[in-house]
Amino acid sequence: MSDEFDPAAALYEHLAATEELPVEREAGWRLGEAQALAAEIADGGLDDATVARRADEIRTLLAEVDGTGDPDADDRVAAAREVATRIANRSDDG
Repeated sequence: MSDEFDPAAALYEHLAATEELPVEREAGWRLGEAQALAAEIADGGLDDATVARRADEIRTLLAEVDGTGDPDADDRVAAAREVATRIANRSDDG
């Protein structure tokens, strides 16, 4: 097992963790969309440009989530925003 941090897996995990939490309906819709995009990234096989686009779409969706109504979900959303930015920026540098 590698100790290397996998941002794509971490992004998906943060978003998937919100699935079972009691989030507000509007936030839940955006989180579901972001989770689907994160799953595509985490599955691999996408070129860097597509990964960057997906990460940017995730950032856009998460930017529209002002709050979820659940503090644990809010923490996961904040972490997912950071990781999505990291992925998009890494792909931009690439």
